[in-house]
Amino acid sequence: MALKQHKDDQIKYDQQVDNSRSYVLPFIEETKQVGKGVNVMEIGCGEGGVLVPFMESGAYCVGVDLNPLRIDLANKFFADDVAAGKIEFLYKNVYDEDFLQRFKGFFDVIILKDAIEHIPNQEKFIPYLKNFLKEGGQIFFGFPPWYMPFGGHQQICEHKIGMMPWYHILPKPIYKSIVKAIGEPEGVVNELMDIYDTQITIERFEKIVRSSGMKFINKRHFLINPIYKYKFGLKPRKQLGIISAIPFVRNFLTTCVYYTIG
Repeated sequence: MALKQHKDDQIKYDQQVDNSRSYVLPFIEETKQVGKGVNVMEIGCGEGGVLVPFMESGAYCVGVDLNPLRIDLANKFFADDVAAGKIEFLYKNVYDEDFLQRFKGFFDVIILKDAIEHIPNQEKFIPYLKNFLKEGGQIFFGFPPWYMPFGGHQQICEHKIGMMPWYHILPKPIYKSIVKAIGEPEGVVNELMDIYDTQITIERFEKIVRSSGMKFINKRHFLINPIYKYKFGLKPRKQLGIISAIPFVRNFLTTCVYYTIG
């Protein structure tokens, strides 16, 4: 019983666009104006919907993803804009030397929306992103902390019982055995285990940022993730300040965090 957006690319794309227009772009523009002459990259861009309001604001946009099928979809959705030179989508690894040489010091804004929790070796990856920033550039991160009710992304499960909250924090062998026992496809099991291996908490993310020499520019924690407006019909809600200030505990009660760093 995966959510409908996991099966319908158009629905997923439309939700990306609206969520980005309503929440991601406004958050970034609290500290960085986006418009003509601004270069924006999204890593893990999928179908590219997050980039729509940035492109509409006049920014030049680049979407990068390791899934060729998502890049093909993005090029389909944005065919006219790609042809007009407003945006491009690349099936590339950002660690590739040719990619680094082309875009070194090129971007004013880098976006990782629901992406960092999928990326291994975050201690290496996050500092590496500085290579692509212009002076004064910013990196946006939006992600669900690992210990939140659905931090394991179990909403992708085919079976309703697989979407239970918090059981993803069990020891990996037990978690995997449960997911397999309820009959989830091998691809879903593998994706869930990959996320288990790359799990990230608020504390570990902040530690990596500090150790990389970057600074926090803006942050916002959410009790109700803005994307839940589409997934569950819930109204987005900011986290209480007193909860956000409690280390570790806040991970269990915060469904999404937004940060800009630079």
